[in-house]
Amino acid sequence: MQIRPMTEMDLDGVVRVEAVCFSDAWNRKNFEDSLKEPTAHLLVAVDDVSDEIIGYCCLYQALDEGEIVNVAIGPEYRQRGYGAAMVRALMTLGKSLGAESFFLEVRAGNTAGKRLYESLGFKTCGIRKGFYSNPREDAVLMAWQEEAFCQ
Repeated sequence: MQIRPMTEMDLDGVVRVEAVCFSDAWNRKNFEDSLKEPTAHLLVAVDDVSDEIIGYCCLYQALDEGEIVNVAIGPEYRQRGYGAAMVRALMTLGKSLGAESFFLEVRAGNTAGKRLYESLGFKTCGIRKGFYSNPREDAVLMAWQEEAFCQ
């Protein structure tokens, strides 16, 4: 697997992964707009053999804070460490651009996602009631910083 910056040429594959991963999926225009946004940093994971997009992740950065807004791996590629590798690459990129802390929301019922983020040092900071729709679900707010500030 190779992780690299997302380009407009990747969008068909990214939208395919998005559609199978999320019930409230972003559309192509959402990704096009993010690619044009100077504070947005988007990465894709590409299969070395097929050159197929197998996942992607997105970071919005403001000053020293990064908000991870999307992390997706196609179902057939899960449980291989690709999600962790993408998030680590995204955080490394964010740190190189000045981020000192990272935040994200994850569905309360997404046990695998919460485990992934905890393995990378994220801590639970709170709950956002009814944050997600389709289906309606709470979000767990998680944060990462060199000195953990969420207890």
